[in-house]
Amino acid sequence: MSDEPQQPNQGVADHQPPAAPETRGEAESGTESGTTNEAENDAENETGRETENAAGSRTANTNANATAPAPAPAQPAPATQFRTAHATGNVPANESADETADARGPEKTGRPRRTGWRRAVPTWRMVLGGFLTAMLLVIGAFLLGYSLVKIPSANAMAVKQANVYLYADGSEIARDGEINRENVTLAQVSRDAQHAVLAAEDRDFYTESAVDPKAMLRAGWNTALGKGKQSGSTITQQYVKNYYLGQEQTVTRKVKEFFISIKLDRTQSKDEILQGYLNTSYFGRNAYGIQAAAQAYYGVKAKDLDPARAAYLAALVNAPSEYDVVAHPENKSAALARWNYVLDGMVKKGWLSASQRAGMKFPMPKDATAPTGMSGQRGYIVRAVKDYLAKNKILTEEQLDAGGYQITTTLQKNNQDALVKAVDDQVMSKLDRKNRKVDNYVRAGAASVDPKTGELVAMYGGIDYVKQYTNNATRRDFQVGSTFKPFVFTSAVQNGSATQDGRPITPNTYYDGTNKRPVQGWSGSYAPENEDQQSYGNITVSEATDKSVNAVYAQMAADVGSDKVKDTAVALGLPADTPELYPAPAIALGTATAGVVDMADAYATLANHGKHMPYTMIKKITKDGADTIELPQRTESQAVSREAADTTTSILRSVVQTGTATAAQGAGRPAAGKTGTAEEDQAAWFAGYTPDLATVVSVMGQDPDTAHHKSLYGALGLPRINGGGPPTQIWAQYTAAALKNTLATDFDLQLQPGADQIQSPPSEPGNHPGDGAPDDGATPGTDTGGQDQGQDQGQDQGQSQGQGDGGTGDDGVDPTTGGTDGGTPPGGPTGGESGDVGGTQPGGPGGVPGGAGGTTPGGSAGAGASGDGGTNTGLQGVFSGRTSP
Repeated sequence: MSDEPQQPNQGVADHQPPAAPETRGEAESGTESGTTNEAENDAENETGRETENAAGSRTANTNANATAPAPAPAQPAPATQFRTAHATGNVPANESADETADARGPEKTGRPRRTGWRRAVPTWRMVLGGFLTAMLLVIGAFLLGYSLVKIPSANAMAVKQANVYLYADGSEIARDGEINRENVTLAQVSRDAQHAVLAAEDRDFYTESAVDPKAMLRAGWNTALGKGKQSGSTITQQYVKNYYLGQEQTVTRKVKEFFISIKLDRTQSKDEILQGYLNTSYFGRNAYGIQAAAQAYYGVKAKDLDPARAAYLAALVNAPSEYDVVAHPENKSAALARWNYVLDGMVKKGWLSASQRAGMKFPMPKDATAPTGMSGQRGYIVRAVKDYLAKNKILTEEQLDAGGYQITTTLQKNNQDALVKAVDDQVMSKLDRKNRKVDNYVRAGAASVDPKTGELVAMYGGIDYVKQYTNNATRRDFQVGSTFKPFVFTSAVQNGSATQDGRPITPNTYYDGTNKRPVQGWSGSYAPENEDQQSYGNITVSEATDKSVNAVYAQMAADVGSDKVKDTAVALGLPADTPELYPAPAIALGTATAGVVDMADAYATLANHGKHMPYTMIKKITKDGADTIELPQRTESQAVSREAADTTTSILRSVVQTGTATAAQGAGRPAAGKTGTAEEDQAAWFAGYTPDLATVVSVMGQDPDTAHHKSLYGALGLPRINGGGPPTQIWAQYTAAALKNTLATDFDLQLQPGADQIQSPPSEPGNHPGDGAPDDGATPGTDTGGQDQGQDQGQDQGQSQGQGDGGTGDDGVDPTTGGTDGGTPPGGPTGGESGDVGGTQPGGPGGVPGGAGGTTPGGSAGAGASGDGGTNTGLQGVFSGRTSP
């Protein structure tokens, strides 16, 4: 036996299991299991545990586990261990805390919580989720819309109703609504025409899808930025709108258009869609489709359209009413720009060579023809109504084309008939187109407005709408001449203006009327000519108005401020966009090209004591006999002071009584007005009014073939056509008939302070009429006293014996002319025309004899006399005379 102490049961332990394996095995197993579970819990809660327990606590837990009593044979879950340990009271404090955390499960402590503003920022998971959700909604909405929207039947164009146009009393003026269309196949349309339309409307039509979301977004963005309403529609979408839907601007229509276009693109070929588009597009002149348009504008078939003409028709699709250069010559520049845009697009796409493009000239379309139902004045009225409705955003032309509207106008049938008769009697019946070529150029336009209501009561557009398509009452391409001068004086009174030397401007203010006198107080250089190069010396504003002295009124415009003159004209009624309405001294001479209706609106404001009521020609509109279309509100405003308007009326009364418009006395009413003549006598005007009616008449010269403006020298067999002749005669006859059954009333005027006070002329030697200066028409050194006496006597007698219906001196009569704007004396030809007849030379002893007298009734020449009396027994008007060139 060994001396080494023996351990109990050592030999047994070496060779066989211990005698009590359950006790030891369970102890070892419990220690191992506890250690293993603690390690697993530590791995799961490593971060939290390390922040919650100190290193010593972990050691204590390990020792405690090593000496713990043996657990039950089956190892319980951690939560069970926790409950068991607590039940026996054998859990140390640190272990109790740790295992309480273990029982709750692992804590998510890998990321710090969001604080502050970061909490408001969505995470990438939220963004992705939102995007996917939105995509699902869009796809769902698309599928739903695609399944719900069906391709409808075509518009019922064949059953469209006519529109009815009525006079104010309910009697019918005209009906329209016929659809001018001839459908053709794509093979019957020239390739140039097809390419032109594609270049204008949708250059990528054959390669793009039915809808263009990018273009739609761009159009919406540009519209939102204030660049005007813009279309993002493809040709397919436009065809769907024209053929299946309508023209209303609603979200519902756009949604339907979107889905129908997609479906249509899947069921029809590109050629079929283009063919339908060409047959349904509107080109103006009541022409629907390319075939009707080719006939309406060029008298050819669609298959014969060349690039130039095709490009113009393609341009029309964008704005049919505006780009018709025959109906609206003032818009030709815009039409040319669009025409060039189309051609440039054809070159860019390779459909037209650059060399062909370079040699092209704009193809002027022919005058329009119209159905016989639009003949006479009917067509002009219908066209004017449509333009008025479109301009005032009441109804578009497309809406009118749908038919079913009853439109009651403000036109009075009796007034309309009287105006037509007056033009026929005074002008049209006197034309001799076979023997006088110039008579083929004569056109007339007139408009009459009630000053108190602003209603257009009569309008003359031309000899016949079927023969002359352009409405002469609304066109804006002829100068208004001296009919603009009253606006300058009105502005002077309105603004309390004064001359360059500080004298207030009134009817009695003296101005220097010397021909080609440079305008003072103007930054530029301008020296206007008087009519027939006449000089007047010092002359009052009232006399200068009677004789239409350009030098005086150009200077007055500078004294007032030409910008203020323009503002006054616009306030009175001229549109702000009137062509050539530029703020410069020349504005006084009537370089602006306002329409006849516009001028009547402005003169009506003067007649209404400065109160402006915007003109209208519509009383009422109903749809399908029931629905009433709302009309815009018209509000009367005091455009200028009553004193400014009434003082202007006072000097315009003098024009009728002793000036260039004496023929207006034939109306038998108190009247005021102003004559005017455009450059080279291409147009003659009279704008006049009574307290009850304002009417403007213009006789114009235009070549019917080239549309060029033409001079009216020799027209109607007269040497000249001036405002005091046919225009004033038309006015007088019409006004007398229109007011036949009304009581004549005089003007009730409130004049500006000092308007009736006589002013002394400036002390400038050699400028006052009658002082012997060469520019006043007298022979230097003559007796001015005898001249004054002779002039007064000669003028009175000459006017009473030889005046007839004529007048004196439109646009310039001075001491060297015998008179201008002569009318027709009773029973005979013209008594005297502007600058073309002589008068007497009134003067003292030694006066120079005058020129030949005007023609008297019966055809004999009046005698021109000289000497002390200087009487003229056969002249139209007398100041002092010379033989006209």
